[in-house]
Amino acid sequence: MIRKSLSCTAVIHLLLLLLVAPLSVASAQDPATGHPSIIPPGARVELLFDGAYFTEGPAVGPDGSVYFSDITGTASTDMQAGHIWRFDPTSGETVVFRSPSGMANGIIFDHEGRMVVAEGADFGGRRVTRTDMASGKATILAGLYEGHAFNAPNDLAIDEAGRIYFTDPRYFGHEPVEQPVRGVYRIDPDGAVSLIISDVVMPNGILVSPDQKTLYVASVFRDDTTELANALLAYDLAADGSASFRETVVDFSPEYGPDGMAVDVDGNLYLARPADPMGVFIFAPDGTALGHIPTPESVKNVTFGRNDDSNLLYIAAGGSLYRIRLRKDGYHAPKW
Repeated sequence: MIRKSLSCTAVIHLLLLLLVAPLSVASAQDPATGHPSIIPPGARVELLFDGAYFTEGPAVGPDGSVYFSDITGTASTDMQAGHIWRFDPTSGETVVFRSPSGMANGIIFDHEGRMVVAEGADFGGRRVTRTDMASGKATILAGLYEGHAFNAPNDLAIDEAGRIYFTDPRYFGHEPVEQPVRGVYRIDPDGAVSLIISDVVMPNGILVSPDQKTLYVASVFRDDTTELANALLAYDLAADGSASFRETVVDFSPEYGPDGMAVDVDGNLYLARPADPMGVFIFAPDGTALGHIPTPESVKNVTFGRNDDSNLLYIAAGGSLYRIRLRKDGYHAPKW
C-alpha cells in the first residue's frame, strides 16, 4: 500500500495549534461517537518516578516490571556511570536494577525474555548486550563492525523472526567516531551483524510494524538546514530482514523531530517528541495525525505494557517515568 506523507504545512499547522493549547490531552474525534478514538476523555499522564537524571528506553519485562535507562551525562552528574532502573507496578517501588549500565539507552526483551540493551558512548560500552534475567549473565551481541567500535547504539527493535535492529548515531561522548556512517544495523539469530541502512541523517527511534513489512526509523537532529533531519521514515522490510527506503511518513522539518516510538496492534505510531510542543504524537500509518499527549517534561521514549495492561503507555521524560491508559493495545513482537 502506498502511504502518503503528511505535508510540512500540515505538520506546522498542527504544531502551532498545540503551542497555544492548554496542557491537556488532545485527540482526534471519532466521527461516529464524537469521542476521542484513542485517548479516553479525562485521561491524564500519571507520574510514577522522578528520581533519575535523564530517562530513556522503557521496556516491560517478563516479570511485569518496567525497566528504563538513566543516561547520566558524566560532565553533569559528577561522573555517574549510568543506571538501569526497575519500576514494580504492583508495589509502586522503583529501584536500581543495574549500575554501571554501560550508558544504556534503548532496552527491549527478546523472544526468550532476555534483556537486550543498546549501550552508548560517554564512557559507555558502545555495544549491544543481552542479559539472562535468571542468571544475570550478559553476552555481547554486537561489539564491533568491520573491526571498529560503534558510534553510540541508541535504540532497538525486534521482529517476529528474532532479528534485532538498532540505530547508531552519536549525540555526545568524548570517544572518537570510528564508523563512517550513522547507520542502522541488524543482528541475526546466528549472531551475524549487518549494516542495512546508511542514508539517515541521525537515526534514533526504530520499530517494526505489526505486519512485519515496515521498518520505521526516526531521525532527529538539531539542524533545520539538512533535508529529512527531523522526520519519521518508512522502509520496506523484506522477509530476509533487508530494508529499502519507501517514503517519509511525517516530515517535522524545520521543527524538532521524533525520538523513541511505539506502535499499537493497528499499526498506529506513538512518537516521543522532546522539544516544544513536546509530548507523544500519535499518527496513523499513512501519516494522519490522530492525537497528542502533552508531557510536563521533555519526552524521549515510550513503550506499551503487556497482557492485562497492554493499553498502558509508559513514557520516559526528563528524569521521570509516567504512564497513561489508552483505548488501544500495544504491539510487541515477542508474545510471551
